[in-house]
Amino acid sequence: MTPGGEIGVDRNFDDLARRFRRNVYDRLKGDIRLAVLRRDMMEFVPGLAGEAVDGAADPLRILDAGGGQGQFSLTLAGLGHNVELCDISANMLAMARENHAAAGLAERASFHHESIQSFCARQPLRFDVVLCHAVLEWVEDPQALLGYLLQALKPGGFLSLTFYNVNGLVMKNLLRANFDKVLAEDYRGFRGSLTPANPLNPGQVFGWLADLGLPVLCHSGIRCFHDYLLDPAQRNLAPQAQLALELRLSREDPFRGLGRYIHLLTRRP
Repeated sequence: MTPGGEIGVDRNFDDLARRFRRNVYDRLKGDIRLAVLRRDMMEFVPGLAGEAVDGAADPLRILDAGGGQGQFSLTLAGLGHNVELCDISANMLAMARENHAAAGLAERASFHHESIQSFCARQPLRFDVVLCHAVLEWVEDPQALLGYLLQALKPGGFLSLTFYNVNGLVMKNLLRANFDKVLAEDYRGFRGSLTPANPLNPGQVFGWLADLGLPVLCHSGIRCFHDYLLDPAQRNLAPQAQLALELRLSREDPFRGLGRYIHLLTRRP
């Protein structure tokens, strides 16, 4: 969606909402994603686990920008924080409402059917934490979107980003012998695919954050090897061992550089 809010530019997942849940969060790959995010956030964001900070243990105000079905927001609401989700997909938001209601956390969450750009422009310096997970690779101007997210973040607040890593996509295509695709640098998926049209180079995103004066506190890879298991049966093999290894390798080079997604946690000065 454009900053003015016209639907039709940034990707709307109304047509793929249920497939997205089935293909990502109902599988081990979703468990790995949530585990890395939880580990990183708990380690670096004071007060997220409910502990007192500066003598107070008030709930944090959290924005899930492009929050989709709200799987990670559900975790934070369960810790007692107040979560707001905005998304241009009505179907995704309906699923997020269902998820929070089923967990008995409806009073901890609010939902806004609106573009990230227009919502953040109306919420200056309001949130302690802003999440933007698996969104940058689907929008027309990801660099500009970072500026909108920053508008909504309080001084001292935390910005959590995940994005689809072009290096992981290159490796996956190499392993599948899709050499022409790599030579042409054409990684577009088929119509209706969950492969984004705009996978990002981590170095470029680091540069955007530096331009905004945002230091990177944490850098992790998400699914550093799971997605490269080409035999589908092996992807379900020894799930606890896979999860433990993904967590161990997620901050180690060269493995994190091959993560299907990259997680960066920054803090506004």
